[in-house]
Amino acid sequence: MLDMFEKIDLSRKLEKDEFKKIAPLLQERLGDLQRKARDAGMPIMIVFEGWEASGKGTLMNELIQPLDPRGFRVHYVHGDGDNPAERFWPPMRRFWEITPPRGQIGIYSRSWYRLVMDKPGEGDAAEAYENISSFERQLAQDGNLIIKFFLHIGKKEQKRRLKKLDDDRSSTWRVSEKEWAQNERYEETAKLVAEVVQNTDRSHAPWTIVEAEDRRYAIVKILTTVIRGVEKALERCAIKKKAAAEIGAEATEAISEADRAIIALTADPLEPSVLKNLDLRKQLPEKEYRKQLAELQDRMRDLQYRLYAARRPMVIAFEGPDAAGKGGCIKRLTQKLDPRGYQVAPTASPNDHERAHHYLRRFWNAFPKAGHIGIYDRSWYGRVLVERVEGFAAESEWRRAFGEINEMEGQWHRYGCIILKFWLQIDEDEQLARFRERERNPEKTWKITEEDWRNREKRRLYEEAAEEMMLRTSTTFAPWTLVEANDKYYARIKALRKTVEATEKALGL
Repeated sequence: MLDMFEKIDLSRKLEKDEFKKIAPLLQERLGDLQRKARDAGMPIMIVFEGWEASGKGTLMNELIQPLDPRGFRVHYVHGDGDNPAERFWPPMRRFWEITPPRGQIGIYSRSWYRLVMDKPGEGDAAEAYENISSFERQLAQDGNLIIKFFLHIGKKEQKRRLKKLDDDRSSTWRVSEKEWAQNERYEETAKLVAEVVQNTDRSHAPWTIVEAEDRRYAIVKILTTVIRGVEKALERCAIKKKAAAEIGAEATEAISEADRAIIALTADPLEPSVLKNLDLRKQLPEKEYRKQLAELQDRMRDLQYRLYAARRPMVIAFEGPDAAGKGGCIKRLTQKLDPRGYQVAPTASPNDHERAHHYLRRFWNAFPKAGHIGIYDRSWYGRVLVERVEGFAAESEWRRAFGEINEMEGQWHRYGCIILKFWLQIDEDEQLARFRERERNPEKTWKITEEDWRNREKRRLYEEAAEEMMLRTSTTFAPWTLVEANDKYYARIKALRKTVEATEKALGL
């Protein structure tokens, strides 16, 4: 794999006079494109990886000079060993957190590639590549332009630069044993980088190798690459907008081969059957309910401490129709828990800031710390439920979400997270009775809104969406549990018992 670098001509240079002619034109063009990308709502991610002393800081500075500083943010990404707290969350969480909002630019001095470049031979490289590929693909499909640079210099040039830095009192602090060790293992590192490029070079997130021994040449190549990337992305946006204007909003799906493939693979008629066949007559007498509730709550409290000791995070998602009893189940689940070890996250409609990012970002950010419990009153499944039914997401977007959600939950599972997902089902008569009771009870009127009544009219559509959601996202590591919820006592005990039993099984008790 070293051949990739052996074929690169590091002698390429740009004379000073030629640079002075070209660079200002490129900088002016880049500044103009930044404004157009902002107006188009296109997020841009520019990654700088490279050899130690290859000039990442200098070249990033040249890139941002023509940009409006209000429209970009530079992120320095450290290795996970530099911040021990990172081990309390799945590896990709911190990178989701620093994705740019729509219309903004994120510039990364080092990146998620630290997961494989910082510790060769350690951990599961295949898993890291899978996580990275999923991350970049999901962002690209959501409209992010991803440009990745690797700054390449030869072994002798690296050694010369390191010595120069080390000899200068003002910069000697920048050179440690780590930098010198990379130069000594230059050939070994080159093989690793070639492997990383080979495994992660994709049309939606391509690598550009920059010959960085000559600063002027490197600056022009970087500026040119970014300009071409933004221009092509803006052209694609313009084509989609034109088609949408001429044919209608649904043309955005029609012009994309990838979107057509997603729809073709997942579009099949699904008659509601699982929900329809549930026995909603199941009940539990109050006396038995009180007895089981006390026992299960005590067990759950003990398990919470065991989860903390084992540093195992737990995620519990509750979905279901309005008034199905999600809040009641959550209240009984948490009643005896230590409040320092869990957090309940009610998932409302995304705000403006959240809409400016990929829809999964806010759930990555809300992932519980290792040893803690995250409970969600509605969840990331809103993408394939309310956003599907109400038309807030295009068909290609919500169909794509099935795979995206499975990938996200798969990463959480591999990190050690226990994932539980409950669908609480009630019939139409019981829902109507609960709506009426809420209207009559002054303490519960706040629970009933016009939106609840409107959603009730679309019950059939929501059940069709729920059926398909469970079919496509019930996995061995994150299965759905259906809860017959006409009887609140029965529903609460079933959800609590399932949580206790799944936790005990995961902890090997």
